[in-house]
Amino acid sequence: MLLRRDLLRLGLGSVASLIGLGLVGDSSQAQGDSDQSHEDAHHPNNMQLVGEVDNEANGFDPLDILVDWDYGTVSQLENGQTLREYAMVAVDKEIEIAPGIFFPAWTYNGRVPGPTIRCTEGDRIRIHFVNAGSHPHTIHFHGIHPYEMDGVPGAGPGEIDPGESFIYEFDAEPFGCHLYHCHAIPLKRHIHKGLYGAFIVDPKEGRPPAREFVMVMNGFDTNFDGDNEIYAVNTVGHVYARRPIPLKTDELARIYLINITEFDPINSFHLHAEFFNYYDHGTTLEPTLRTVDTIMQCQAQRG
Repeated sequence: MLLRRDLLRLGLGSVASLIGLGLVGDSSQAQGDSDQSHEDAHHPNNMQLVGEVDNEANGFDPLDILVDWDYGTVSQLENGQTLREYAMVAVDKEIEIAPGIFFPAWTYNGRVPGPTIRCTEGDRIRIHFVNAGSHPHTIHFHGIHPYEMDGVPGAGPGEIDPGESFIYEFDAEPFGCHLYHCHAIPLKRHIHKGLYGAFIVDPKEGRPPAREFVMVMNGFDTNFDGDNEIYAVNTVGHVYARRPIPLKTDELARIYLINITEFDPINSFHLHAEFFNYYDHGTTLEPTLRTVDTIMQCQAQRG
């Protein structure tokens, strides 16, 4: 989790913009092409795309995903515990990940990343999962839960076959910035095809009021050679450079950042001309890193 007042200050009156997230390039660019100079790699003309992604056809908009929190259907158990119920459906769907570039995704609820599930520590979580896809799938939540609810092959119901369903149920703990993903075999394929999402568990005492965003760093292997060709935040490459995120000066901003990029063991997040505090995994109320402008996350790491 990233936290900073004046996350970006660009001298634009009362509004600043978050730009430069979601770069697109081939795998040689991602690893640093020795034939390309540092200056060329950062030239503005090399950081733009032609055309627009059809968000309506996709069924989701990366700007909406930033602030789209799913708190579920809320009720109360007999013991007074809050119950939150969610409907999750795995479905095959072709999505546009950059202008004119389409990807045969496997999705939760027709979007990548899947719904951002949000709750408070101690809530009872009940996930009604239906597999409407063409392959066996599961939902594996990072956090603490019973063995039979782990969503991995061989545990509880194991993989859920196409046309079948299962109810995952557990208490949300610990608080933090977590994630969920399919754990069917082969794991790498099921994740890189799009079956993942954010799982935010708020502390009981809450956090200081802030503008909050969820950013899922992901990548797409469009020719299925084991290397990513498209890199993005919330799926659509370079979208926030074209459609900047507005922030108010002196307003506290909080980013829940998750790296779910397959095929690359490490991803990084960097802000130009600004610093922030970082809370690794979001499981502490005190920063694990203070006054930094770059952090690295391995696969499935978050904060």
